[in-house]
Amino acid sequence: MTTVLRRARTPLILLALLGTPLAAQRGTPPTERTRWQKQAARVTITRDDWGIPHIEGRSDADAVFGLIYAQAEDDFPRIEANYLTALGRTAEAAGEDAIWADLRQRLFADPVELKADYAASPAWLRTLMQAWADGLNYYLATHPQTKPKVLTRFEPWMALSFTEGSIGGDIERISLSDLKTFYGRPTPPTPEELGTMPREPSGSNGIAIAPRLTTNGHALLLINPHTSFYFRSEAQMTSAEGLNAYGASTWGQFFIYQGFNTKAGWMHTSSTVDNVDEFAERIARRGDGYTYRYGKVSRAVTTKIVTVRYRKPDGTTGERRFTTYRTHHGPIVAIKAGRWIATALMWKPVPALEQSYLRTKATDLASYLTVAERKANSSNDTLFADSKGEIAFLMPQFMPVRDDHIDYTRPVDGSDPATDWRGLHTLPSLPSVLNPRTGWAHNTNDWPWSAAGPDSPKPADYPRYMDQVGGNARGVHADLLLTGKSGWTRDTLWGAAFDPYLPAFARLLPGLVMAWSALPAHDPRRKALEAPIALLRSWDCRWSYDSTATSLAVFWGDQLWREVGSFAQAERLNVPDYIATRVGPDAKLAALTAAVDRLGRDFGDWRTPWQDINRFQRLDDAIKPHFDDARPSIPVPFTSAQWGSLASFGAKPWPGTKRYYGTSGNSFVAVVEFGPRVRASAVMAGGQSGDIASPHFADQVTRYARGDLRPVYFYPDELKGHVERRYRPGR
Repeated sequence: MTTVLRRARTPLILLALLGTPLAAQRGTPPTERTRWQKQAARVTITRDDWGIPHIEGRSDADAVFGLIYAQAEDDFPRIEANYLTALGRTAEAAGEDAIWADLRQRLFADPVELKADYAASPAWLRTLMQAWADGLNYYLATHPQTKPKVLTRFEPWMALSFTEGSIGGDIERISLSDLKTFYGRPTPPTPEELGTMPREPSGSNGIAIAPRLTTNGHALLLINPHTSFYFRSEAQMTSAEGLNAYGASTWGQFFIYQGFNTKAGWMHTSSTVDNVDEFAERIARRGDGYTYRYGKVSRAVTTKIVTVRYRKPDGTTGERRFTTYRTHHGPIVAIKAGRWIATALMWKPVPALEQSYLRTKATDLASYLTVAERKANSSNDTLFADSKGEIAFLMPQFMPVRDDHIDYTRPVDGSDPATDWRGLHTLPSLPSVLNPRTGWAHNTNDWPWSAAGPDSPKPADYPRYMDQVGGNARGVHADLLLTGKSGWTRDTLWGAAFDPYLPAFARLLPGLVMAWSALPAHDPRRKALEAPIALLRSWDCRWSYDSTATSLAVFWGDQLWREVGSFAQAERLNVPDYIATRVGPDAKLAALTAAVDRLGRDFGDWRTPWQDINRFQRLDDAIKPHFDDARPSIPVPFTSAQWGSLASFGAKPWPGTKRYYGTSGNSFVAVVEFGPRVRASAVMAGGQSGDIASPHFADQVTRYARGDLRPVYFYPDELKGHVERRYRPGR
């Protein structure tokens, strides 16, 4: 254990740091090295017994420096991977296959424009971005054993390429196969794009409960993001400038994305709003260029050369140059029915980064909403609670005003000025819910119309584009748990987060049983499926380790998903809704036969307990997951969120496996109570560190699988006795 006294004199610390070997700093200007060392001397990192860093800095910039340094210690490869994605440079590491994702990103993230945005940003934000870059560069300077694939140096403007923190940003809605068809060679859509591969719903759960429904009169907040595993780290960052935030921070970002401070907490869920639109442009050739029709006039299509570098198989670097096109609606990303398609979405790097950081210092609902007036959150609903007892469900604040008579779920006519965006909605005009009389609010990536029971917004009062997906089974589940209930505590909210009920199957299985019951007596399917139907008919639709019905139901549902997923996607329905309303009895019975056969073939018996199938495994530090049935793994009782489980485990069989292995779903779970002192419990998937040699690589796996949250050490007296190491960056 290395211990550095928190109140040591700065000159002594500097002398010690100046004597530290910085082998990787050859060629770095001495003034820069000195700046890094001085800032490191103002930062203390305390690792608790779960390896979670608690950062203390004199200023917010010092805390940012320490946070990003600690992140780099835990998993620099994931930081680099995120910024290669954000900067459109993944192909420089991964090769030619990544060119199209890079091109998609570069349609928006232009380094020249980002550098200009950085230069024009507020001084306080530039200071934080400089501290972010310095923390990463200081880490690389003091850890020559770390070998970046591409990014050997970070510049402060790069922070503006990745500002929002959620998984699967708005840009990723653009189809890569469509992009490749337009700018390169035609390519078929992927199974994920078609919807034919079972896919864990992206998003999260959030629940806020007002004091009048709790036993001790304190507001409660459930923080339950559903992302790919290891997408975020856990940390606390504090400063003498009033910063004291704890929670989940996306690798490479310098703010707490989902978490809490001493007075307030915020949980983001992926929204169902429609605020990314496609415009079908009427294009004409003119000379060496193109024009597009807009009303009664023709406008020039603007062009820009984008050069994407990529790694060749022999290790050398190649280049692809693209002439990209843009109208005032946005970049051209596809061609459909002979019309060029432009995509319009939010791209406001400076306000987005400001909003992401400043909300971590909000102390009540009013100050949180003041920050939200930047209107630079496009994809996230928010569940909010504070120590005053206020709770809220907030819609994304970036909400374009549009003509509600036009269907924006499909490409609209870009030549008609009536389809244009008309500025942004005001915050009061959004279907948010502030301090509902029900005393609770929730969101499960579903529509806002059930956010607070009878106090929810009414769809008739708002434009259609405020929701494009509808409800889901998790929303039904949350309603059942919250409606009419009181006496909430941290423990009962914790229990609700892992309630095993699966409402999708409660809705779907009666139709399956009815289909079997309607078979003629002589139909061979009556006898063949009698026992499986009896098992499912008697099941209480609750997952558990030893449940054989859970296994059979999930295999049946997954079989139907593979068959009808593309049709459900085309109709903008979630899969359970499609199965309930569109799938006939013969298809349901055929899927059950297939499920029984597959369970017998892969596991020896169609009555296989769920724990023998559904597993958590972390073999190494590879970013791309892979699994092995012959290697140790941990059983997980909860299922995919698709079936209505609030606790989500997005699992499937992988190449070479028969078991299901999870890679997404519950990634960080926290329950927070806002009393005079904040009290919280949490758990994360795997562990804090991405280093397989670290004791914190997988030390939370068992707790994760059991839903066994650990105490959060938020205050110094709670941290006392749980300190593994205390040190300065670089030591």
